Amino acid sequence: MTPVLAASGLAFSYEPGRPVLTGADLELHAGRRVAVLGPNGGGKTTLFRLLVGTLEPSAGQVLLDGAPVRRTRRGLTTLRQQVQLVLQDPDDQLFAAGVAQDVSFGPVNMGLPADEVARRVDGALVALGIADLADRPTHLLSFGQKKRTAIAGAVAMRPRLLVLDEPTAGLDPAGVEELLVTLAQLHAAGTTPVLSTHDVDLAHRWADDVAVVASGVVRTGPADAVLADADLLRSARLGPAWAPAVHRLLARVGWPTRPRTAAELHEVLAEVLSER
Repeated sequence: MTPVLAASGLAFSYEPGRPVLTGADLELHAGRRVAVLGPNGGGKTTLFRLLVGTLEPSAGQVLLDGAPVRRTRRGLTTLRQQVQLVLQDPDDQLFAAGVAQDVSFGPVNMGLPADEVARRVDGALVALGIADLADRPTHLLSFGQKKRTAIAGAVAMRPRLLVLDEPTAGLDPAGVEELLVTLAQLHAAGTTPVLSTHDVDLAHRWADDVAVVASGVVRTGPADAVLADADLLRSARLGPAWAPAVHRLLARVGWPTRPRTAAELHEVLAEVLSER
């Protein structure tokens, strides 16, 4: 199946002789949730910016539905209508005075009729659970509310892929859980989320596939397999996820359940102990 978006051999440097990416390959398919892992400064954000066209690679190409993206105004506009990037710091993305005004920016610039813009803004605000903030000044929002507003602005574009750079950074545990529920709802509605994170346990719990960015290249595979590769994680300065190790231990004692969260593990252990 042709991926919605793909990186093929991408190379990029911010300064001569210090490459960030040296030949990165990545395929993003509709419906497949991907978590991108890697060390600080390892190239995750750079990879995302290359994928959405805000940076130009020194080698390689980005493909949309199998066709190379042309770096013309039309080509980049088509790409950004299909793929939206939400930055780690929402203050880098929010600029309008009010929430609804900020969320409307993309649809307005697409030249959509006013009634369609209003429908998209209302739908995005509802999807992110911030309809009550429509008239709130953006500078009065909490950090979590700013994150949701930034995501709503991307959702209003109705992209096929929603790429989020460290979306859980700065959120408390309850905020992380609320965000994951929102991403699940967006996924069910037809938008495929892709996110970067340092949290290997979150990646294992949430993602179908995991991509590890390290030493200028990307290694991708099913979440269970990639996060069980201790050498690969070590090369990216990442610790192991607890879930694969727990799964192996449970398999040794013939227990079929594969918990993905701490709550699920607690339930399994309670059941095991109750049978003793």
